[in-house]
Amino acid sequence: MQRYVYIALIVILAGIVILFKVQNLETATVSLFSMSVTLPVSVLVFVVYVLGMFTGGFVLGLLRSLTNKATARPR
Repeated sequence: MQRYVYIALIVILAGIVILFKVQNLETATVSLFSMSVTLPVSVLVFVVYVLGMFTGGFVLGLLRSLTNKATARPR
């Protein structure tokens, strides 16, 4: 029973992602320094989301490491 619920949630989520992709076909240009790239809005949102996951994970790991070092007792 629980397996079917997970499958249904995955199908619903995939449908939402496909609907987002189809409805956001316009392009957006992003510029940084002298570089610029033109991408569909949906691809740009996905790239920003993935970059946010990586940088957020890095920051959390760094803060956790610094907190552990600060609270560690000297031996």
